[in-house]
Amino acid sequence: MLVLEYKLRGKQEQYERIDNAIRTALFVRNSCIRYWTDNQGIDKYKLSAYCKVLAKDFEWAGKLNSMARQASADRAWAAISRFYSNCKKQIPGKKGFPRFKRRGHSVEYKTTGYKLSEDRKYINLTDGFEIGKLELVGTHDLHFYQPNQIKRLRLVRRADGYYAQFIVDVERSIELEPTKQTLGLDVGLLHFYTDSNGNKAENPRFLRKAEKSLKRLQKRVSKKFKKGQKQSNNYKKARQKLARKHLKISRQRKDHAVKLARCVIQSSDLVAYEDLQVRNMVKNHKLAKSINDASWYQFREWLEYFGKVYGRATVAVAPHYTSQECSSCHRIVKKALSTRTHQCVCGAELCRDQNAALNILRKGLNTVGHTGINAWGETDRYLAEETTLDKSIR
Repeated sequence: MLVLEYKLRGKQEQYERIDNAIRTALFVRNSCIRYWTDNQGIDKYKLSAYCKVLAKDFEWAGKLNSMARQASADRAWAAISRFYSNCKKQIPGKKGFPRFKRRGHSVEYKTTGYKLSEDRKYINLTDGFEIGKLELVGTHDLHFYQPNQIKRLRLVRRADGYYAQFIVDVERSIELEPTKQTLGLDVGLLHFYTDSNGNKAENPRFLRKAEKSLKRLQKRVSKKFKKGQKQSNNYKKARQKLARKHLKISRQRKDHAVKLARCVIQSSDLVAYEDLQVRNMVKNHKLAKSINDASWYQFREWLEYFGKVYGRATVAVAPHYTSQECSSCHRIVKKALSTRTHQCVCGAELCRDQNAALNILRKGLNTVGHTGINAWGETDRYLAEETTLDKSIR
């Protein structure tokens, strides 16, 4: 699936109607959660059927397109199925029991309720809310895809406006020449990552750099907030400025992760990295802000995505003892977090992070296997040819 995003340009009345559609979708989702809580044991299809009951009981809920109501029920079922999966896997701690959402930010249509113009530059929303015709502002060209390839449309509200996301059923695949290179990555806080060749990527620290302006904007919001009273327009404006600042930081993190992951994947045929449990690491309140600011998990997700797109191998390895083990003789050399140089009795002396990256690469190659031809970007055909050649030599 490919997601193409456009900014929506329209009138203020149309934006208000989009807000009504988003609130209705949130109501359907929460109602489905309530229906499941009162009648445990029902399945996905009964939740979808319950949407029709909601449309009859609430006139304003019936304005939302029928497939959009079903998409909201699908969101409720996604939370329920995730809870069932966590219980089945016996994950320690909280299992993620489905909860009601207070705020919604998007509404999703399937294949009806909207219509694209012939030039693919406008979209007309035709459900009961009568949102009407909106202009699509973006660089993607929808002419490359057939109308039946567009499986869903998602209207998203953000701090800087409204957006339309088209989910297109297409497999993205790009062929590259093999580089005959493998790479191990060790992420960190001092540097964003250090690879097995000793190269380092700087940690941008977007949140830390914007912290001063964020505090100033947060003070303005706090000063204009009136408890127990209707909030003024100045409060709403200050809140919008703060939200736009947070949105800018999140976009900076994403842009950094995307560009860095693409460069790493294009430069190597196999990339090995640590299978870090970031959710558990941020429980350390002294490092939680720095870990979240680094966005390691987002970088990993883009590594795996570009690995599929470019046909590269990506391997997640267990992080145990990668920093303590010597990459030369495999002895365990215990060191504190403040010790930045790895020194071993075998004579090995190198950067702590590079030593960890070498151990990660070795584990990744062992995971792929000793034959490992596919790790170099080769196809199964070449693997079969080499096997036949070995037999003929013997």
